Amino acid sequence: MKRYVIRRVRLGSILLAALAMVLAVQMFRAEETTPVFARMPQQTLVIDPGHGGEDGGAVSVSGQKESQVNLAIALQLDQLMGFYGVQTVLTRSEDISIHDSSASTLREKKVSDIHNRVNLVNGLENATLISIHQNSYPGTSCQGTQVFYGDETLSLPLARKIQETVRVCLDPDNARTPQHIPSSVYLMNHISCRAVLVECGFLSNPEEDLLLQEKAYQMKLAMVLAASYIQCGDTQEGEGLI
Repeated sequence: MKRYVIRRVRLGSILLAALAMVLAVQMFRAEETTPVFARMPQQTLVIDPGHGGEDGGAVSVSGQKESQVNLAIALQLDQLMGFYGVQTVLTRSEDISIHDSSASTLREKKVSDIHNRVNLVNGLENATLISIHQNSYPGTSCQGTQVFYGDETLSLPLARKIQETVRVCLDPDNARTPQHIPSSVYLMNHISCRAVLVECGFLSNPEEDLLLQEKAYQMKLAMVLAASYIQCGDTQEGEGLI
């Protein structure tokens, strides 16, 4: 266990350095003096903390609701993007559902909530969606981040970048590859912009459950998402800015 914690600390330092390098290269390229964020005024990153309110999502082995973990990471990502100058929209900024007031049953609230998220994303031009979730599986052995993508042409480059950055900066043993989102995921299959869904870890794994609740690790995950988005750039084709 001690070895595991030491490795996480060292990898966290590497991630911090990597993000700082990305920011420095992006903002102060030798051949350009205009900061990157000044060239991205029409781009919007939609940060979507999955679930919320009565729909808490998965529940961890320690009793933590997925919706709260998702929100904590999303708020960290929003702050990082604000520091960089990227325009963001949060689908929610507290642990609530964004259903219509006319919805009464839990099912009606879930349906209304997901439709409102779809409408929000589709109402924005030049948007990229990062939807943040946590995984769960029968048993306790599964662990690690898994990235899913929507439209292959638009979204696969960003999904690959996130999965690669997770492996390099957080979890060298993670051999997962990005997967196309199942048709059953309504949000990802009813929007037209670049979109990825990131299952950050397994709440069913006791060790990863505790890790996902640590503010420092939540920040590291947010940094992975921020660095990946920055490196993939401001185009719907995933063309990098470096």
